[in-house]
Order: sequence, then C-alpha cells, then structure tokens
Amino acid sequence: MPEPAVRLYLASTSPARLATLRSAGIEPVVMPSGVDEDAAVAAAGSISAQEMVHLLARLKAEAVVGPAIDGFILGGDSVFELDGTIYGKPLTASVARERWMLQRGKTGTLHSGHWLIDHRGGGVQGSAGAVSSASVSFAADITDAEIDAYIATGEPLHVAGAFTIDSLGAPFITSVHGDPHTVVGLSLSTLRGLLREFGVHWRAGAMSDDHF
Repeated sequence: MPEPAVRLYLASTSPARLATLRSAGIEPVVMPSGVDEDAAVAAAGSISAQEMVHLLARLKAEAVVGPAIDGFILGGDSVFELDGTIYGKPLTASVARERWMLQRGKTGTLHSGHWLIDHRGGGVQGSAGAVSSASVSFAADITDAEIDAYIATGEPLHVAGAFTIDSLGAPFITSVHGDPHTVVGLSLSTLRGLLREFGVHWRAGAMSDDHF
C-alpha cells in the first residue's frame, strides 16, 4: 500500500518559496507568521548571517503552531552577505541602487535558513533546522542604466540582496555555486534532508510518511 501523504504548512508569504514548492509538486498551506524580524534580530545581539536566518526561520515556524495543524510546519528566511556585511530586503529604490553599485562585479553569499516542526496529530512532536548557503557572482559590465531599469520594475525591492536568479535579475548573474534553490529562498534538498530526520520521504511530487 502507498504511504499516506503528509501536509506541509509554509510559515512564509514569500512568492518565491511558494513557487519553488509548487514546482516540486508540493502544494503547501500558506500561513503568515507575523514575526517582527527587526525586533528579533535586535534582541539576539551580535550574530552571524547563518545564525540570523536560522533564528528567524525557527521563530516564523513556531509562530504558527496550533492545534488545527496536522503535518509539518516550515519556516524560512534569507539574507545576502557581501564583504562581511549582511543585507536583507532593500525596500526602497535608493537602497537597492546602492546595493547594486556595491555588488556589481563581485561575489557574495546567499544564506537561507530552514526550520521544520513535526506537528503531526495536532501537537509538536519535534523540530529540526538547517542553513543552506550558495555563492552568487554578478557581472562586472552591468551598466548604470541596466541597474536603474531593473530597480524600476520593483522586483529587487522585496528580495534579499536586491536580486533574483529565477526572474528579472537572472541576466546579471554570471554563476551560482551551491544549490540554486537556496538563492531563491528554499533549498529543496535541505528540506528533503530535514523531512528524512522524521521518517518522511520525498516521493516525486509528494511527501509520504513511513510512520502511519
């Protein structure tokens, strides 16, 4: 008999994370976490980029825990690190332009944190987390006009590092070393590894449970 399917709850409103799961055949239940990320980071004090995304992914997953959930909760967060400085979403055109002037012709690292809570049966059974990192290199010949045109689309204002590799920012990326889905914000191979810790296996477009 086939193993029963397991429901995934996504504690994130990121369109890129949702699209990544859907492209892999997983249709999650989207549950916004409402976590105050700035306050959480401020309270944590001096932490590394990897520690930051690990913390925020955990807080987002924990924020949506509730008895109505029967399955796994996934929290995620991403930041871009360039020359030792951590960058999140620029939010404004002026900040995005400053970022692009800095990263043009350089290589930085995109860190994506993942936190998975086993909430099968309506209660927390356990949890596990992991961080996936990938380096991203930008073309050195990107013109100011190209940067301005890209920023004018609005896309880079709402993504970590002010760029995408799966949409309008892709032509400016010369190489990615590591799991490309990490740069999108959700490493599918990392998620698969976390699920395996709880006896759940990836079955070509579904997650199935050995325990039931």
